Amino acid sequence: MNTDSSTLSSLLNSKPGAGPISIQKKGLRLFLIISIIAFLFILFSKAELVLISFRSLFTATALFLSAPEAFREIFSSEIIEFWIGALYLVTIPLILALIARKSFRKKTAPAYEELSIGKISLRAFMQHTIALYASSVIFVLYSVAFLAPFIAPFNPYDQQDFLVTAYQPPLARLDALVLKQPKNLIIPLQKGPGTTIHLANSLISDFQKLKTRNEPNAIRFVNEYRIEGDHVIYRQGMRTKTIALEELAGTKENSIAITRTFILGTDQYGRDILSRVIYGSKISLSIGFLVVLISVTLGTVIGVTSGYFGGWIDAIMMRIVDVLIAFPALFLILIIIATFGNSIYLIVITLSFTGWMGVARIVRSQVLSLKEQEFILAAKSLGLSNMRIIFRHLAPNTLTPVIIAATLRIGSIILTEAGLSFLGLGVQPPTPSWGNIINEGRDSLLNYWWISTFPGVAILTTVVCFNLIGDGVRDALDPRMRG
Repeated sequence: MNTDSSTLSSLLNSKPGAGPISIQKKGLRLFLIISIIAFLFILFSKAELVLISFRSLFTATALFLSAPEAFREIFSSEIIEFWIGALYLVTIPLILALIARKSFRKKTAPAYEELSIGKISLRAFMQHTIALYASSVIFVLYSVAFLAPFIAPFNPYDQQDFLVTAYQPPLARLDALVLKQPKNLIIPLQKGPGTTIHLANSLISDFQKLKTRNEPNAIRFVNEYRIEGDHVIYRQGMRTKTIALEELAGTKENSIAITRTFILGTDQYGRDILSRVIYGSKISLSIGFLVVLISVTLGTVIGVTSGYFGGWIDAIMMRIVDVLIAFPALFLILIIIATFGNSIYLIVITLSFTGWMGVARIVRSQVLSLKEQEFILAAKSLGLSNMRIIFRHLAPNTLTPVIIAATLRIGSIILTEAGLSFLGLGVQPPTPSWGNIINEGRDSLLNYWWISTFPGVAILTTVVCFNLIGDGVRDALDPRMRG
């Protein structure tokens, strides 16, 4: 990270006469400053939740080391998203501040500086204005995904009082009565003395606070309400109900209710669309990244092995590639999902093992030309092992087409996952993903357009930005495109 930041800062400090890069430098500095301010604002506004997240992380670690069985009984994977979000919220501003500090530091450049291929490519990429804007948008989207538990205004799974909250348009404002009764504990507290019980109860309490971060007390959304004596009469849809004033948190008309705004509206179950789109970004973006990482790694290994060793190894591997390419990928995915079920992990594995063939053929063609070069023949004559030649000399020289293929493929993977979820074969409700949110609103596009529109815009923005980044990476890494 220090090498990358120093390289970036050296490029930012290039002479104004260097051309368009001086303009990109100012824009990138401004983006760094705005990003740091935004992260610090979230950090200070959610300081209590961040502290609880770190405390629960330390408590869970201590409990796991002292009593693994007790840890497994009460542990929930949902708390991991708070740990990751808290770590991301603390570390990223420090990295951005380090890059910004080095970029503003004045340096006297030497008369002649020999630049590596990586620095030349990075400089060429920084001259690609559209790719830089697209990279900024992708950074924001991934930041939103990591910080979803801290910035989502509602729980994406809440379906309470859908007689009132269902099908609310964007910017709808609803009143909600606040009850004195706190939300029920997800996991009951344990009884008994001892350090293990204390750690377990501390972790349960912290998890309860994190889960009920937006509304610690139970609430009831209402269309309208009025106070009559020591009772409150409220209406939910066609139903009129009464509740004692002593059961509410407030005692006066202006304190017994709160107003909640649904920025992007609600769906048929009264769930907040904005919160579901934010949480859906975690699924869609993480699936795209993991699938590309696995498929590119697998394709690179198979392509290098096939091209370097040749002979019967090359023949067998390429015939397998030909068969898999000829077989319809979507049909194969449907068979696997129908046979083994449709979990998130299976979707990642299925998409990964149906998308490596193109990368393997690209890498193989590169290796076939590289292995006849003088530096490879010299390495063989020096007695270097095949593994060292592959990983130290061949693989690094095939990274250019691999990186280009990876950046261009992330968008198509996100589209594929969204298509599977839209068909009901991907991520299953109530877990939100952009595809299944669109699926939930497809039957009511004319009347309740916002349910499918906003996740569709998110998919469109992400795919277009990744494609623009891929174009910028291709132009930066291909000497013929740099002119």
